[in-house]
Amino acid sequence: MKQRFLAPLALVGGALLSACAAPGAVVVRYGPPPPRYAVVGVAPGPGYVWTEGFWDWRGGNYVWVQGRWLRPPRPRAVWIPGGWVERPRHGYVFRRGHWR
Repeated sequence: MKQRFLAPLALVGGALLSACAAPGAVVVRYGPPPPRYAVVGVAPGPGYVWTEGFWDWRGGNYVWVQGRWLRPPRPRAVWIPGGWVERPRHGYVFRRGHWR
């Protein structure tokens, strides 16, 4: 009986939490500066993927983090770049880049 009640409750709770910013996520009142562009250069070896630079929020300021070459963690992995997302009435939240 308890399991029938807890399973739907867990699903609803998870759905509600997934709509919120992640725990520990930084919310910034104003958006980041425009991205910086640079010459990428040549990959250090076969199979490397270029990950774009991004503005990070550190110590109360935006700080530019340079792009870099990374090796995928597994075959056919695709890099999903991060970015700042505007939340109406709440500010900007950063979603980190990740492998999919």
